[in-house]
Amino acid sequence: MTPISIIRHPKERRSKCSLTPLEGRQDVQFYRARENWSFDMTGFTVLGLGAPQLSAEDAGRPLLLLDSTWRLLPQLEACLYGEGVRRTLPAVATAYPRVSKIAEDPHGGLASVEALYLAKLLLGERDDALLDAYYWRDNFLNTLIDAQILSQ
Repeated sequence: MTPISIIRHPKERRSKCSLTPLEGRQDVQFYRARENWSFDMTGFTVLGLGAPQLSAEDAGRPLLLLDSTWRLLPQLEACLYGEGVRRTLPAVATAYPRVSKIAEDPHGGLASVEALYLAKLLLGERDDALLDAYYWRDNFLNTLIDAQILSQ
């Protein structure tokens, strides 16, 4: 089972975060970024945009997910140091009905729990329990089936 580390932006609201139900899982470690804090990403697969697509060949490294709004993401990126392996996810429509009054989400911008689920799926570790508390679970799974990423 791939270990998962999640770094949250200090302004990320836990009450609205799709990852909050995963707190307490043995395979998931949460960190809260703060001023003058840093994280060594050496040896991690780091999910982000503009990198080669994640695949089964990336299995074996722990997974690092940055949990933030798109607008604040550069602040989390600035906390990282070391040599991680950056990967991106295939463009899939989110099922999360978000509306930003400040900025538009990039194409392929998923809710954090959707990104984590898809990453584990692509690594060959389907884990439906990640979506147990996700309200839009069925819509998201149907999106993955329609995109031929997930079979029924």
